[in-house]
Amino acid sequence: MAICHGVIALNWRRRRGDHTVEMRQLQALLAVADTGSVTKAAELLHIVQPAVTRQIHNLEAELGTSLFDRSRSGMRLTEIGAQVVERARRALNELDRAREEARTSGAGLHGIVTVGLLASTASLLAVPLVSAVTERHPGVRLRVVTGYGGHLSRWLEAGDVDVALTYNQPPATGLDVKPLLEEALWAVAPPAAATVRPEGVDLSELLLQSLVMPSAPHAIRSLVESAAARLNVPLDIAVETNDAGVQKQLVQSGLGWTVLPGIMVADEAAGGVLNSSPIVNPEIPRKIVLVRPSGTRAPGAGRMVADLLEDVVLTRIASGKWPSARLVV
Repeated sequence: MAICHGVIALNWRRRRGDHTVEMRQLQALLAVADTGSVTKAAELLHIVQPAVTRQIHNLEAELGTSLFDRSRSGMRLTEIGAQVVERARRALNELDRAREEARTSGAGLHGIVTVGLLASTASLLAVPLVSAVTERHPGVRLRVVTGYGGHLSRWLEAGDVDVALTYNQPPATGLDVKPLLEEALWAVAPPAAATVRPEGVDLSELLLQSLVMPSAPHAIRSLVESAAARLNVPLDIAVETNDAGVQKQLVQSGLGWTVLPGIMVADEAAGGVLNSSPIVNPEIPRKIVLVRPSGTRAPGAGRMVADLLEDVVLTRIASGKWPSARLVV
């Protein structure tokens, strides 16, 4: 492994003297990073605590730098340690993928495919997607991760995610971007807000309210800011949070209004916990796209999962389970 100007590269067979970075060292590194404790990492790996400590010390000696700040409260990654963890996790994931492909060679579609979903769509799409893949292609194993649009874009470009459903993404080298749908954003208000009508809330009415909004940069925040700028109206942001659950709790408590995709508030609106309606005059749509590697970068299992994800999206819209969405034609 080499460290140059803050950039880390994992070289599996690089030697310095008689030392080699070993897979078990990286496994120990990830276990301590994820648990914050050598003791918990040992339990996770089913080995004794001194063995974990030895692996971490050997890795730090090989790299010539500390990967953790040690204190009574536990083990916290240093800045360089966080970079090593990111590279190590990617390397071990690739090794898992190669092992799975070798094990199932000749058995039809096989391998591990990592799917990225927007947090707002995961509850609607994850179960039918996993069910479809498991039923039709049992040799394919899915990893499903969720995140905001910016996270998914970075993971796609880094190769950490094979297929993703995300906000409209600018064209990037090696990626195919296919627009699938537009979804109107909804105004979300406290239960007693009398101005929220079923047919919609005028944008000008929404902009009069104190708002609970995600911190920038965030796709929905950017859409609302752009809409307000077109009307030359400043936003009155009372609270910022990037946790949609907290957004809804703050609105329910009467501390402001917010803006969310309709599928994220449908249950609360039906139960009277929140008062919500589409934003109209004009509406604020978000475009959702399917992104996957292009050409030879896309393995067969990845292309199959992308096709099934698209089918699941279309089925959910056609069945009325995604009422705020409309297909892009």
